[in-house]
Amino acid sequence: MRIRAVLCFLCITALAGGLLAAAPPGQIRVEVSLVNLFVTVRDKHKAIVTGLMKDDFQVYEDGQPQEISNFSSESNLPITLGILLDTSGSESYMLSAEQSAGSRFLARVLRKGDLAMVMSFDTDVDLLADFTDDRARLNRAINRATINVPGGGSIIAQGPLPSSGGGGTNFYDAVYLAAHDKLADEAGRKAIVILTDAEDTGSKMRMQDAIEVAQRTDTVVHILLVAQDGGDEGVARKMTDETGGRTIVVRSEKNLEQAFDEISEELRNQYVISYSSTNKAHDGTYRKIKMDMKNKEYSALTRRGYYAPSE
Repeated sequence: MRIRAVLCFLCITALAGGLLAAAPPGQIRVEVSLVNLFVTVRDKHKAIVTGLMKDDFQVYEDGQPQEISNFSSESNLPITLGILLDTSGSESYMLSAEQSAGSRFLARVLRKGDLAMVMSFDTDVDLLADFTDDRARLNRAINRATINVPGGGSIIAQGPLPSSGGGGTNFYDAVYLAAHDKLADEAGRKAIVILTDAEDTGSKMRMQDAIEVAQRTDTVVHILLVAQDGGDEGVARKMTDETGGRTIVVRSEKNLEQAFDEISEELRNQYVISYSSTNKAHDGTYRKIKMDMKNKEYSALTRRGYYAPSE
């Protein structure tokens, strides 16, 4: 069912934009110039706005208006979700609450056809559960996360990264690996929810590397900023703003539950907007996206840009 739903989404968006190219019999080739945006709209009171139509939105790319070729308010499009838990020493005071709230969050947000994985990060990045729709397995993985116990799961650090960090908290490495190694080949809606203080002290990758790979893989990053001393809110907001997600500051267990509720609501009330860029160059450049609303009392949350395909 999941594969069928995702393929249906890709074919509909391609057909709407006239982007099905010639291909051998029995094969469908979708041109990569189609830009897909997942958009959450809130009013001035921060309440989710539903029931909008295509004409309520205007998309600009590098300042140039774009014609929306496909629009949907479909809330049941499958989600591929990554839960990332910061298990460095600074999170010890909240880990138990994070585990309980995380399990309840998955129970609320996951529906038939969705997949989720669980990772932890401190001096290592550990894959505690690969993509699955088995909630019991996901819950066991969340509860298996422990503070500063490197090597407790399956190390997924591959490619340019070693299997063990150089000490400290490998926050950027974790985001990079989740997007590059795990989510890159997934289709449809993709999101990472991270519980962390956003303080990185050991990554091999830079913050911009993590942001760029999330943008290239169409992955939205949400951060629940859990920190006694405030954490690095600037880093958190930079990462979420650039990928179309949200940073929510968490100070207590009650705030944690509320934050998960907000993320769950957003994931299930998104508009899908697609357009074929008027800039046909396959030059690999970064292109800025701006979303305007017809009703100026509404604000749209989506990613701020994307990287054009390269030849």
